[in-house]
Amino acid sequence: MFPSLPQTEGVSRLTIANWAVIGIFIILLFSFVAQARDFLMPVTLAFLLFFVFVPFRRAMERWRVGATVTAALVSLGLIVMLVGIGGLVSGPISRLIEDAPQIGSRLEMRLDEIRSNFEGIERAAKKIDELTGGGQPKENGEDAAEPTSPNPDLVGTVTGKVTSIPSPGTPQPPDQHIQVEVNSPPSSTTLSSVLNLGPAFVGQIIFTLFLLFFMIASGDLLYLKIVQSFDTMREKRAAYLALREIEDRLGSYLGAITLINACLGFAIGLGMWAWGMPSPVLFGLVGFLLNFIPYLGSVFGIIIAFVVGVFVFDDLFTPFMVALTYLGLTAIEGQLITPYFVSRKLQLNTVVVFLTVALWAWLWSVLGMIVAVPLLVVLRVLADHIPGLEKLGNFLAGETPPALEDEDEEEARDLVAAAEETEDMPEAAAATRHLS
Repeated sequence: MFPSLPQTEGVSRLTIANWAVIGIFIILLFSFVAQARDFLMPVTLAFLLFFVFVPFRRAMERWRVGATVTAALVSLGLIVMLVGIGGLVSGPISRLIEDAPQIGSRLEMRLDEIRSNFEGIERAAKKIDELTGGGQPKENGEDAAEPTSPNPDLVGTVTGKVTSIPSPGTPQPPDQHIQVEVNSPPSSTTLSSVLNLGPAFVGQIIFTLFLLFFMIASGDLLYLKIVQSFDTMREKRAAYLALREIEDRLGSYLGAITLINACLGFAIGLGMWAWGMPSPVLFGLVGFLLNFIPYLGSVFGIIIAFVVGVFVFDDLFTPFMVALTYLGLTAIEGQLITPYFVSRKLQLNTVVVFLTVALWAWLWSVLGMIVAVPLLVVLRVLADHIPGLEKLGNFLAGETPPALEDEDEEEARDLVAAAEETEDMPEAAAATRHLS
């Protein structure tokens, strides 16, 4: 029924079939992740934020503050932050929407001016092409005449939705028209599409906050259930230390990135204010948010700064300088500050980071680009702690992962309780060493 496969050395039919099944599974997995994005995006974001705020919950418990109160404080803090950001951007965005027609006409005029500046170059290139034999010579040295209508009497008359074309040689009454009615659905503009996405976006934010609240309010229950799902003490301790390392890595990464991006946004706002750009606070906020997207965020910011500069200023030199200022600030941040404070701790493969950002951008759009690096950090930690994935961890990090220690069997609750009072992964390892 099926064609027989040649028996190659070291490769059996079963091995080929297994790889085929793996390939089909990967294709179906990517399709599922893309189709279930409305559910998976808030769940993923809630889990990442949970790992970030677990150390804060643990610190509040040492101050005799319950997990439920801590969860409420975290949720309210995030709500206040989102409302504050919305308040900062609502004014400039509403003015931008009101001035959209004028902005469009002004940009069209500027593009026409830029296009007219290059007409001389285009004509010179066309002359050179004709002189070198690449173009068709014009007869009598004159440009080809414009094509004319075969019958000048064919004149169309358009009145609103009414169009009439008289046939040649047939007299038409001056008021006779052919009524044409076309029923088509109203076209949706970009603004209406964005407004239609508003309720779904708000719903995902609410779902994320509720899930994050319940996860933080549960205390160490989630960690306990994960650890209890393993059999031997070696596996239990390795799983718990992996969770604690995920806390440390995500907390240090997001904390450092947030602080660096805040300073970058402040510097961008000052730079835009110095150049006389409108709404420098909005530019600073946009720079702060876009810099959470590795590589591509700075490119988007530079393009936005240049386009707004073209609209604001009468020359082209100033918009180029505005974009160059944005580029210089992001270059200092990306080449000096972030590698010193973040990259040495993460030690991720740059090529893998770029491909991961592109992949998640394709799957989940903007939010995918934001969560790409945190998810890669989680994958790197899991690869370091799961036996058999050491090569994957080495590929992601460019270095050999540390080996896991041998452990004996013990109760999962004792393990979690022994490390609950510690602040970071090294202290957790020291507190649970007596259980090995």
